[in-house]
Amino acid sequence: MKKLIPILIILIGLTAGVRWYIHQHQREAEAQLTLYGNVDIREVNLGFRVGGKLTKLAYDEGDAVKRGAVLANLDDEPYRNQVASAKAQVESLRARLALREAGNRPQEIAQAKALVREREVTAANAEVNFKRAEEILSVNGVSIQDRDNAEAASREAAARLASARESLALLEAGFRVEDIAQARADLMQAEAALAATELAVRDAVLTAPSDGVILTRAQEAGAILQAGTTVFTVSLRDPVWVRAYIHEPDLGRIHPGMPLEIYTDSLRDRPYHGQVGFISPRAEFTPKTVETTELRTALVYRIRVVVSDPDEGLRQGMPVTIRLAPK
Repeated sequence: MKKLIPILIILIGLTAGVRWYIHQHQREAEAQLTLYGNVDIREVNLGFRVGGKLTKLAYDEGDAVKRGAVLANLDDEPYRNQVASAKAQVESLRARLALREAGNRPQEIAQAKALVREREVTAANAEVNFKRAEEILSVNGVSIQDRDNAEAASREAAARLASARESLALLEAGFRVEDIAQARADLMQAEAALAATELAVRDAVLTAPSDGVILTRAQEAGAILQAGTTVFTVSLRDPVWVRAYIHEPDLGRIHPGMPLEIYTDSLRDRPYHGQVGFISPRAEFTPKTVETTELRTALVYRIRVVVSDPDEGLRQGMPVTIRLAPK
């Protein structure tokens, strides 16, 4: 019996140690928050803002592209012709505005003044002839018809003189403010039309908005495209996110900016690094009525983890495991 006592003490000690180890391991497991999610990479459908004939595609599916790389081209000859026409219109309206602002040429004003002087002499001579005919008529020296003709000639000369003076006044005054404003507005409208045609020429070139990989090549050279037709689908290299869900009881254990480690099934010993970028303010899969604490634990919230060191190892939709980064 005495020999069994030490054995019992040892067994009790081993049992207590095993229980302590299991309890400690469970506490560590509980303390280590583990989430599961999927890689989420942005994709963009690229197309031309204008329509036309597709003449060139520089990349194919699977090719990597850099930001600003030329992916495809449309036949831009129709748009370049529109640019040439719009430029000619702008130059014409610019010259007309300059004419309005400068007013009439000095030579035109001098010519109008000379015409006024000429008609002043003609009107004065006609007036003298009329008065002479009036005096002679009183002594029956001329007929009444001759006197009437002299009067008509005098009035005509006076009217022509008045017309010449009005023409001179208009030339000296120049163009009206309203005429200049209209010419300036016409020029601005033509310049806007020119800018639109120049933009259309630039829009005939399709460039990559960011670094990425060509996922889909939807068109081939020679196709006639409408504006907005998808030509390429590009998977962007940045940003790369992980979409995951966290249970409501664990919601207080994370916060935006918290560092995390992301593990893939192919590289279990080399984690990627990231941080919590977004926590949804709305629960998902929420029951219509939540009454008990057991039901409340079934709530989950969507989170977004921004990966800071992505590479080719992360693919769209890939399942990953997320753990808190060690302090």
